[in-house]
Amino acid sequence: MAKKKGKGPKGQKSGSRDDPAWARTDVIEREHMHNERLEKYYKMQDILPDDEWDSFLETMKNPLPTTFRVAGSRQTARLLNDTIKDVHVPHLGGVVFEGEAVSPPQQIPWYPEGLAWQFNVAKRVVRKSPEFKKFHSFLVFETEVGNISRQEAVSMLPPLFLEVEPHHRVIDMCAAPGSKTAQLLEALHAHDTITSSSIPSGLLIANDSEYKRTHLLIHQSSRLPSPALMVTNLDASIFPAIKIPSEQTTFPAHTKARVAAKRQYQLMFDRILCDVPCSGDGTMRKNPGIWKHWSPMDGNGLHSLQLRILQRAMRMLKKGGRIVYSTCSLNPVENEAVVAAALKSIPGFELIDMSNHLPGLIYRPGLTSWRPTVSKEINTEFATYEDYVQSLDEAQRGSSKMLKSHWPPSTDEAQKLGLSRCFRIYPHLQDTGGFFIAILQKKPPGPAKTAAATGTSSFSESKRYAEAVDGLETSDVKKPKLDNDAQADTPNDLQAEIADEVDEELPEEVVEEPSAPMDVDKPISASASEPKIRFKKGRTAEGASAHFKENPYTFITPDDPIITACKDNFDLNADFPSSNTLVRNPVGDTVRSLYMVNDIVKSVIEHNDYARIRLMTAGTKVFGKQEGTEAKREGTETHFRVLAEGLPVVLPFIGPKAIVHADFAALKILMEAYYPLTSGFADPFRSMIEAKPNGSYVVRFQPGQLGAATLTHELVLPIWKSNVSLTLMLDKRAKSALSLRVFGEDITTIAREASAKKKQREQAAAAEVSVEEKDDHESTEQRGIGEDNA
Repeated sequence: MAKKKGKGPKGQKSGSRDDPAWARTDVIEREHMHNERLEKYYKMQDILPDDEWDSFLETMKNPLPTTFRVAGSRQTARLLNDTIKDVHVPHLGGVVFEGEAVSPPQQIPWYPEGLAWQFNVAKRVVRKSPEFKKFHSFLVFETEVGNISRQEAVSMLPPLFLEVEPHHRVIDMCAAPGSKTAQLLEALHAHDTITSSSIPSGLLIANDSEYKRTHLLIHQSSRLPSPALMVTNLDASIFPAIKIPSEQTTFPAHTKARVAAKRQYQLMFDRILCDVPCSGDGTMRKNPGIWKHWSPMDGNGLHSLQLRILQRAMRMLKKGGRIVYSTCSLNPVENEAVVAAALKSIPGFELIDMSNHLPGLIYRPGLTSWRPTVSKEINTEFATYEDYVQSLDEAQRGSSKMLKSHWPPSTDEAQKLGLSRCFRIYPHLQDTGGFFIAILQKKPPGPAKTAAATGTSSFSESKRYAEAVDGLETSDVKKPKLDNDAQADTPNDLQAEIADEVDEELPEEVVEEPSAPMDVDKPISASASEPKIRFKKGRTAEGASAHFKENPYTFITPDDPIITACKDNFDLNADFPSSNTLVRNPVGDTVRSLYMVNDIVKSVIEHNDYARIRLMTAGTKVFGKQEGTEAKREGTETHFRVLAEGLPVVLPFIGPKAIVHADFAALKILMEAYYPLTSGFADPFRSMIEAKPNGSYVVRFQPGQLGAATLTHELVLPIWKSNVSLTLMLDKRAKSALSLRVFGEDITTIAREASAKKKQREQAAAAEVSVEEKDDHESTEQRGIGEDNA
């Protein structure tokens, strides 16, 4: 969900992981779930009919049901979804706990292909019911390996409205913790198969302003490794221009020579997700502490930041592209007010009607009128911004953080903007959290029209209007040259033509300092809210590239000895993209991992300073150095193994020399032991593997049946062969998840060891109880003898 900013009690960041009200679900009892200001404010906004108000409030006090989404490539997701539907749900269908029937999981009606589920079961049932306990273990293991995403239902919506395709260039501007990013990656990889991954031509940049959260983002996205992924750590409201080489080969006849000769352009995006920081009152069902400290001034304070993020996204969007703006807030000041102000400030955009996109989704249309409050006491007496300003003296006007854009547009203007096309999701409608979604589109290219023909003002006049919209923050600080500025000196009759055919020219590199977290309880002046910009040789922003300590990105040549060795060991075919392989170690250090990226990611890395764009990671690891004693004895430089996370990406290029076929029984042996001896396998697998030199191989396990277990589809996994043994190159949790999925139980060594330790603890505890009982008995007897002697 979107993240809440600002300060809470004792200077803590409200909404941060340090805030107990957000971290716990038992902070407040149901009878104390009441906030007079919240109820008064939202009744003033007329967000719901009176007959729905009580139902809305009661639902807000109920815990959220558990929801999850089957993740991964479409084919893999469908297979796992069938397992849930055909195996687990029937097993949970007749569960009775403490005399009451418990409902099994149900598919969320609006999610495509039924790949999302919901169940409302108390924690004590999950802990004590054997059936649900087993299902819970299944969910935990599959979540850890990335096949299931524990995600709130409404959080799944924004990526669905973006309709990402594999060729799209996409940016998630406020991406952490990464559940929506994972959905976007899955859409980019729509052509993946069960065993191998495609290399999409598109791109996904997942950005977050908080450094620590980007590592969570990297962890989440690693569950679906992609050569098309980049993670950056930047302030979304001042996201810098990213350079790419010119992709234009033909130009309109009247294009200026300097434009045609331009070698670099700004990377423009087909799809942008703005799930912006917000006050988060739509999350009260999982964060009940918000009942205690909710204030309408939270939304007022965040409005400016939210607007700047959306405006920056609009300036990075291609014509015909789409932006989804979303919050987990119900406050119109954070929702419709931001959308209206953005549409008024930057011409050429429209809200699109996607009301029929997800049949089964119940929602309410966006508001066209609202009454902002100018104080914590819910003072909504000012119908317009002008009325409010007139009530202030000069000193108050300078310190007020209220802007004209906090107020709604006129009725006619709201209708023209199409604010009713926004989506409002209320908790009582389908037992979810609260959410807001708006889908904006940059109007597609059309026939060029001159100002004389249309009767409109010139482009330069339009640009001046955009900078002078009432209520938008301005200051005397020199502004960075953005993509729309670059076109200002182009004649108007060529402007539309060039814009339709060529991406906007690259603006001059100006890197702004990240803006500090906004204190929503303190007034801010207009000038203070503007990002600070340094126009200095070197173009280095404080807190950006000057303090960026991540390792560099170095592409290695196709004839590098490491690449040559990998090509030989894995029989890589001529289509393997050797030139798209990079390393991430400082110069002179030993290479331990090889990463693969697609063409557009390579282009971005080569034409931009990785520290300036604060690039945290790019692409996916495909090969790793084997560090064992045996590998050292044979020569470290040539002993690289294919990594489980990168196997789906490189599998299409691996030749038959590095592939071994095995049956279901061989998989069971590899699962049950860490280092099973090659002599313990049956032929023909034993003969094939013993004949091969030591090293890394890929095993294709064929479908089959072994006792009650069935392998329904081919399974492809990496192994390492030593002198007399084999190792299945999966981490322990991934092994356990695979075992549960295939064999219906955890047959791994670690599971047996854990079970044995548990049994030992239970026996020790029972023995201790027995000793205590014996001591008590002896003590009682001694007291009895003493009493008799007395």
